[in-house]
Amino acid sequence: MRLNALIVTAAALLTAGCALTEVDFQGEGEGFVGPGVRIQATLETPSVGTGGGEDAADDPVVWMGRTPVTVMGTPTPGFVAGTDKKAGLYIYGLDGSVLQFMAEGLLNNVDAVEGLTIAGRPQLVLGASDRTPGKTGISLYRFDPAGTGQNGVQPWGAIATDVVEPYGFCFARRGTEVHAILVGHAGEVRQFVLTVDAAGLPAAREVRRFDIGTISEGCAADEATDALFLGEENVGVWRYGLDPATGSTRTLVQGIAPGILVADAEGLTILADGEARYLIGSSQGDSAFPVWRIDSGTPEYKGRFVVEDGVVDGVTGTDGLAALGGPVGPAFPEGLVVVQDDVNDVGTQNFKYIDWRVIKAALGL
Repeated sequence: MRLNALIVTAAALLTAGCALTEVDFQGEGEGFVGPGVRIQATLETPSVGTGGGEDAADDPVVWMGRTPVTVMGTPTPGFVAGTDKKAGLYIYGLDGSVLQFMAEGLLNNVDAVEGLTIAGRPQLVLGASDRTPGKTGISLYRFDPAGTGQNGVQPWGAIATDVVEPYGFCFARRGTEVHAILVGHAGEVRQFVLTVDAAGLPAAREVRRFDIGTISEGCAADEATDALFLGEENVGVWRYGLDPATGSTRTLVQGIAPGILVADAEGLTILADGEARYLIGSSQGDSAFPVWRIDSGTPEYKGRFVVEDGVVDGVTGTDGLAALGGPVGPAFPEGLVVVQDDVNDVGTQNFKYIDWRVIKAALGL
């Protein structure tokens, strides 16, 4: 939240869906932009619907169907889901248009995974950390890629937890298992194996819990390297094992450091580009995005980029981001990166779409 927001009352904070305990190391959206190669976004979504609100849009996920799908009657090759953490979940087209909005409450981070079958049909499952009073935990949604799509993404169920303030969230695949990983505001981590019960409803079994240490959010899992990357906002980015048996063992990928990762260390995402795999983070304190190559098992820092004004306005203070490599619709033949923009030029916050080819060229990847 912005520094001036600290003066509002606790009741107002609850109404706004902000964390009562949240204190940023450096105010996001203050306009400071650090070093990094300059690139431009391709397009943007409309502002999230929270009228006049600050700190609302938060985290996206990108998904592509094997064949074209239909969302609320609109054909699309895939979609982007993005949270308005004061209101619910948006489903956007690959052109940035709004295909669906679900008034689901205080959803913070969102991710998507395939690999579960419900009522005999393979489903795409979306999950989001949920801070709504009375339903704190992980809210789950499903989408039938082979269906008519007239009803779009639908609520499926929830995973209740003992985490007081759910914050970060990501899915992971480990062989045939689907794992759901929740990060609490205070750094609590809960890892579950998600299955489908006889009634077609979600069932979850906790397989690991540990503490990161302090305020944390960013979460990205990479089955290919058996890694779970977690961001500790005022400390840095950690690599844990994805296997629950590895417990709390970890190595530091990157500590907070000027010109590389400036607090807050926020969102994390992974993009596969052929044999190469990249971890992209949000250096929120100076509005930049560091990139590491991770497919060797040892992360290698490759540089950072910032998003300046172009066809759409530039990006500052990013919370969440998401990426998908390979063809993502006709406009993004090698991959798409989607980032939250803290200060949009018109209206409230929104999400910017960036062509992966532009990032690759700028960083010489």
